[in-house]
Amino acid sequence: MRKYLLDLRVSSVEQINERYVLLKLTHEDKLPEMRPGQFVEIKVENSPSTFLRRPISINMVDEESNELWLLVAVVGDGTRIISTLKEGDLLNCVLPLGNGFTLPEDASKKILLVGGGVGVAPLLYMGRKMHQMGCEPTFLLGARTAKDLLLLDEFTKWGRVLITTEDGSAGEKGFVTNHSVLSNEVFDRISTCGPKPMMMAVARYAKANNIDCEVSLENKMACGVGACLCCVEGTTEGHVCVCKEGPVLNINKLLWQI
Repeated sequence: MRKYLLDLRVSSVEQINERYVLLKLTHEDKLPEMRPGQFVEIKVENSPSTFLRRPISINMVDEESNELWLLVAVVGDGTRIISTLKEGDLLNCVLPLGNGFTLPEDASKKILLVGGGVGVAPLLYMGRKMHQMGCEPTFLLGARTAKDLLLLDEFTKWGRVLITTEDGSAGEKGFVTNHSVLSNEVFDRISTCGPKPMMMAVARYAKANNIDCEVSLENKMACGVGACLCCVEGTTEGHVCVCKEGPVLNINKLLWQI
């Protein structure tokens, strides 16, 4: 898939909570085609300590408004600078990068999309794409508390939303793998993104129940094109660069001890 270097204009900035910011970006020309699970590399201006671009998952592509959404977790100097952008500012981006999630072959497939933390971001676009196919996904979203849940109103537009919180303040109490839906329903495929321990638990469940499963790895991806070798992951086919061969990989290719 062709990659583009574009100056995207900020059309809106929404402070989701004290840690997360939703950026909506647009361009004078039609945005390039992008797939759920791919990411962009953002150039951070005016930050002496930030030399490399920052990888951010594609949260949504709204073709009607020609907008790209990026859900940014503010965790360091680079993302802090990004979070201070204002409407009308320009953001230099390389996109789309990596390989995305596998869309279902037909609308009859039951797909479970499991996310935690900022890992919910790529699942929103995946859900919309599935909805457009006539396939209703089930979102299983986990967080520590109710206030940590992100973009619930958006997720409900595209599928059924199930929730777990560690303190029980919303949905079922516990981790995503504790949700009762995993005992009561059978799914054809699971796609997941979030903290590695969560994804490993989901992968363990999928393997035990013979369910096809894809995970989106969150390795540090400095260059985004497989040149710097800082995001290497061991697989059954040898070492691969997650930014190029992933970030979405089938669990059967990973060397996880599950």
